[in-house]
Amino acid sequence: MVIGIIGAGASGMAAALAAAESPNARVILMERQARVGRKLQATGNGRCNLSNMNADRGGYNGTNPDFVQPAILAFDPRATLNWFADLGLYTVTETSGKVYPYSDQANSVVDVLRLNLNKPNIILKLGFDAEKVQKTPTGFCITGGEETVECDKLIVACGGLAGSKLGGTMSGYKLLSKLGHKSTRLRPSLVQIKADWSGCAALKGVRANCHIEILKEGKLFNQSSGELQLTEMGISGPVVFEISRDVCYGPGEWSARIDFLPDWTEEKLKNALQKRRESDLPMEDLLTGILHNRLGRVLTKTAGVRGKNLAKELSNAELEAVCEAVKNLEIPLTEPLGMDSAQVTAGGVLTDQFDENTMESRLVPGLYACGEVLDIDGDCGGYNLQWAWSSGRCAGLHAGKETK
Repeated sequence: MVIGIIGAGASGMAAALAAAESPNARVILMERQARVGRKLQATGNGRCNLSNMNADRGGYNGTNPDFVQPAILAFDPRATLNWFADLGLYTVTETSGKVYPYSDQANSVVDVLRLNLNKPNIILKLGFDAEKVQKTPTGFCITGGEETVECDKLIVACGGLAGSKLGGTMSGYKLLSKLGHKSTRLRPSLVQIKADWSGCAALKGVRANCHIEILKEGKLFNQSSGELQLTEMGISGPVVFEISRDVCYGPGEWSARIDFLPDWTEEKLKNALQKRRESDLPMEDLLTGILHNRLGRVLTKTAGVRGKNLAKELSNAELEAVCEAVKNLEIPLTEPLGMDSAQVTAGGVLTDQFDENTMESRLVPGLYACGEVLDIDGDCGGYNLQWAWSSGRCAGLHAGKETK
């Protein structure tokens, strides 16, 4: 039995290794790029947050988030870490539940998977761009350029549109559409958001722990705490990725309210600033030692405090304004960056067209799909890769079973 797999990303490689466990299976893994796992190698800023120990308790989005449950419960984070250990990867789990390779290098994950694909019953076809899929009386025929591949069963693991510079593609959606499957609207997720605030450019590269609230028409839309990164165009970092899904979509005014000292009460901040009024400290250094120097100076300026004056000249009204800028800075948001900058695609092929227990299409027998091409996207922190491993393994195991 020949099993074809389109896409050698995380879910595709997991599917190939699972399908190859069947003694009578011959797996043909097709990848349009020159090497496997290119997007995987760039995840987590090159560290590869490969799972989250809480991923079997939720953390997924889509038209039907519960679709993930059978696959993830069958191959949960602990089973995944045992699987990786058997493959030869040593991992470390942080207190937050995030799992990384012990080497702290994403290429360790890619290399371990690549080396394990070197099996007698796995054929890896790099540079094969699947342009057309036809259902045949005995299976499927995949065409790429002047080459064709025939298989009894087919797994579509092309990934999503996000990160097109690293391999994001519409291919999977198009191929499945030709076979009768429908998709939702696609949009970027785990992505930075543009802001209309001059301070962003001045603070490019600055990181800060904060609590952030996203407001739509002045009402709370989402919120999170964690590391914020200021960029030339807006706000980024894990705390933004966690709440970026669907921000700035639909009519209405959007804004972010940021507390740069979430562990301090306003009273504590006021007391600290009161002490500084007793010194000859320059006003622009009012927040030095409390916040990042550049951040402190920009927030002081935002509060309307004159930087060349001395802290002892700070009026009560100015002290209140500085506290407001630190604890309740509100900046307008305009739009998320596009798919090129997104880590994950929100939306995808409708999951109600697939069996959640096997990943097999309800429309085309012998056809499977897994990973990001489906209408499932996870929260920031390893959830998306856990879905890739779980859904890929589910598809591979079931495709590898002999049809009675």
